[in-house]
Formats: sequence, structure tokens, C-alpha cells
Amino acid sequence: MIINSQAIFPTAAYIHIPFCRRRCYYCDFPISVVGDKGGKSASFMVEEYIAALIEDIQLTPSINQPVKTIFFGGGTPSLLSPAELSNIINAIALQFGIATGAEISLEIDPGTFDRDRLKGYLDAGLNRFSLGVQSFDPELLKICGRSHTLDDVTEAVNIIQQLNVDNFSLDLISGLPHQSLEHCQTSLEKAIAISPKHLSCYDLVLEPVTAFGKQYQPGETPLPNDDDTAEMYRLTQQTLTAAGYQHYEVSNYAQPGYQCRHNRVYWENKPYYGFGMGAASYVNNQRFTRPRTRREYYKWIEAGAIIDAPEMTASDRLLETLMLGFRLAEGIDTAQFEPDTLQKIWSCLQPYHRQGWIELIDGDRQLIKSDEIDLSSIQKIHLNDPEGFLFSNTILATLFEKLE
Repeated sequence: MIINSQAIFPTAAYIHIPFCRRRCYYCDFPISVVGDKGGKSASFMVEEYIAALIEDIQLTPSINQPVKTIFFGGGTPSLLSPAELSNIINAIALQFGIATGAEISLEIDPGTFDRDRLKGYLDAGLNRFSLGVQSFDPELLKICGRSHTLDDVTEAVNIIQQLNVDNFSLDLISGLPHQSLEHCQTSLEKAIAISPKHLSCYDLVLEPVTAFGKQYQPGETPLPNDDDTAEMYRLTQQTLTAAGYQHYEVSNYAQPGYQCRHNRVYWENKPYYGFGMGAASYVNNQRFTRPRTRREYYKWIEAGAIIDAPEMTASDRLLETLMLGFRLAEGIDTAQFEPDTLQKIWSCLQPYHRQGWIELIDGDRQLIKSDEIDLSSIQKIHLNDPEGFLFSNTILATLFEKLE
């Protein structure tokens, strides 16, 4: 299977902040809606949750291994004050330690912060921000159920630039109802004009429990058809790479030196902590997801925050290494596989290599085009950009069917 087992000690921590003003129509994340005005009940809800979250952190066994990345996701983490986030960061520092130069990321939404609040985040040690724009078209924002407007986006970007925030990312979504290629092109051009160091460009996924999932069927109007969404993906790849962004992961682009270090932990199949309701973790060769509602999460904390999950099997680790590794532009390093495992992988991938969806790199970093190869000469296997990425689900389905 895999020759070298990975280190069991996490160096990354994900913190789930569930609070949102409203639920977007595509969202199936574990969240708690607090409304536009908040109020005393919302304040108590946040205070209670932070106390439980800190207890969750404190109940996790400490090791002599400081975390190198922290990621506050949600939900809308920018609904929390700098002081509240600082308390959580301090809890992590006390329990695990935080490495010098750690990447500490915060998801922020337009309309949820002003200049003073963002400055407070910076003073609290946050040094990377992900701005949830989703679209630069006002009608598409309404269709999505987003709580912000284009004016909010403009103001948020102005604040970021006034404070000389260097490391910030923009989120965009494609495949939305009524979205056209022209909409996609306009959003990309406006994003490039802002010049973020990073862009995350996701395809809409219809989850059954969401408003969109109940209202629409995949591929049916007003959703773009499969050919149009594929063209949006190609357009995004062509436009952003031409503008100097590296397409380093299926849905992510970065200027040189600005890849998301935290998310790479997931894609490299390395261990990580997850704290908060619905947060996933990968610790001690166990994958575990915390309860998805606040009530059940609090009960789990009160019961001692016991992680009850089976250990990953060798087969599980192999399949997840392939599934996650093929999301990265550099693909997978073949040195980690035993020869017989590599032979099985190659037998699955050979048809896709002929189609041009798979690329092989030898020890001299040269592209191997022939099917008649010595497997020991292959150093990397990766998906072609963009066609291999577009058909990654087909490729992975074959691997899972043959190797599981």
C-alpha cells in the first residue's frame, strides 16, 4: 500500500464559527442564524458557544507540537469581535502552542466588518483573510440569498486595501441559476482588477437539504447545463492563469508564494484538529466529525468530548491519498507507494493517460508521453489542467472501484 505512514501529530487547526445573518440558498453547513440585528439573545448564543469551543480545545490532549496554521471558517466568523477571536487563539496557544510565522486565516463577509474591526483582527494576530464575494452581479447575489450587496463588496475591498492587508483571497461561485458565461467573465475581470493574492472559484453543488436543492434539478433550466458549467471552468482557468495566478488546486488559484497553507494540509492528507460543531478532524489515524447542532455539540462536550471512531485502514489511507492528492496540480508522489500498489494505480489510469487527462513526470521533471514506460521512472502523476480536473470524478470513480 503506502510505504511511509504519516506523522500522527497535527500542525493545523480548523475552528468552526457557525453564526450567520441568514442561510444562503446553496448552504448545507452547520450554522446558527442570528439575523441582521443580533441582539441580547444572539450575544448570549455567541458567548455560550465560545465557552464550549474553548472547552473543546482544552479537552484535546496536548502534544509538544505547535500548530502552524489556524483557519476560522463558518458560518460567518467575521460576526465575532476581535476580542472573541483573540480568546480562541489564546486558548489554542495555551493548549498546543502556535509556531512563529503561523498562517492564521479568517473567513470574512462583505458588510460584516468596518475598518476598526479589521484592524482589531490584525492586532489579534490574524494574517490571512478570505472575502466571500461569490459574485459581482447584484441579481445573482439576490438569487443566492446573500446578505451583502455590491456596495458592501466595494467597501470591504476598500477597507482591506486601506489597511494594506497583503494576504487576502476572494471566493467566487460558478454554475448558479441564471448565470451565463458573460456573468462569469465579468466577475473574473472585476476580481483580477482588485488583485487579491488568492482566488477560490467553486462550482455550485446542489445539496438536497438546501433551498436550491429542493428547488432545482441538476442540468435543468435555470441552472447552466453541463457543457456551460464546463466552459465556465475552462474560462476561469484560462483567464486567471493568463493574469499570473497559479492553478494549484482544482478550485484554487494563487499568486506565487500565496497558496493556502492550511488547506494544503487537507489535500496532502495530513492530520489536523477540528474544533466546533460539525468540525471534522483527523487525529491519531482517526477521522471524526463533531455533532452538527449546538445542542448535541454541548452535550458531547459535557460528556467529555470523547472521540469514538475506527482507525483508518491501509485501503482507506490509500484511497484518500489518491482522492485528495489528485486535487493538487502537482498530483501525487509515486515514491510513497509500494511497487505492486503503483502497478494497480497505473492499470486504472492508463486509459485516461491515453486520453490526455493524466500526465506522468519522470525524475528529470520531463513529461512522459508513451504508454510503454518503466513505472520506476515515474516520479509524479497528476491530472491535466483543465480537462483532467474537469473529469476528475470519472477518474476517481475508476480508482475507487478497482482499488477499494
